[in-house]
Amino acid sequence: RAYFPGQEQQVRLIYQGQLLRDDAQSLAALHLTHNSVLHCHISQHSPAPAPTGPHTSADPVHTALNVGSLMLPLFVLMLAVLWYFQLQYRHVFTATATTFLAGLTLLFSFMAFTMYRR
Repeated sequence: RAYFPGQEQQVRLIYQGQLLRDDAQSLAALHLTHNSVLHCHISQHSPAPAPTGPHTSADPVHTALNVGSLMLPLFVLMLAVLWYFQLQYRHVFTATATTFLAGLTLLFSFMAFTMYRR
């Protein structure tokens, strides 16, 4: 507050990879040692107010499309199509291509399992 008057909502302090959210806590209470690194992120824009009311989530204009959530179904579809072609057109796929397809499927399965294991 002393160094950024009027910009408190735009300043974020990060210590040891964690966002410091408690504004009432002093830096001395964090037990900072000599030569500690404290990151300060200053946003150019103030944070958007939190959506309130039932109509905000149903508004399709303001709802952003989360493309990241579409990646898993897209990869599953691509692997399914590749396996379908491998089973229907075996003469086109070499042993090396089938081995790589199996390896890619195992790698993708392992990654999806570790990411969504929560």
